[in-house]
Amino acid sequence: MSLDKSLKSQGALARHRNVLSRTERVSALKEEERWPEGRTVFGLPKVAHRKVVTKKPKAAAKAAAEGVPAEGAPPAEGAAPAEAPAAGKPKGKAGS
Repeated sequence: MSLDKSLKSQGALARHRNVLSRTERVSALKEEERWPEGRTVFGLPKVAHRKVVTKKPKAAAKAAAEGVPAEGAPPAEGAAPAEAPAAGKPKGKAGS
């Protein structure tokens, strides 16, 4: 018989949780310097616990993986300036 994936405990505490334990709330208050020594651990103030996610745009992430700077990114140190597009047919009305 197998366990449902929601019941597995592997990495359960590693993921983001919205509710903190009392000791986690006390340590967060100490880091924010909002915890006076000698205070009781009952009736604690609320502690904001936000998950911060920083994502790269897909194009920038793909370009970074290939080693090519993304559009709008400043050129790397010592890189040659970008060349102008090759001269071809003038852009105008199509089909004329």
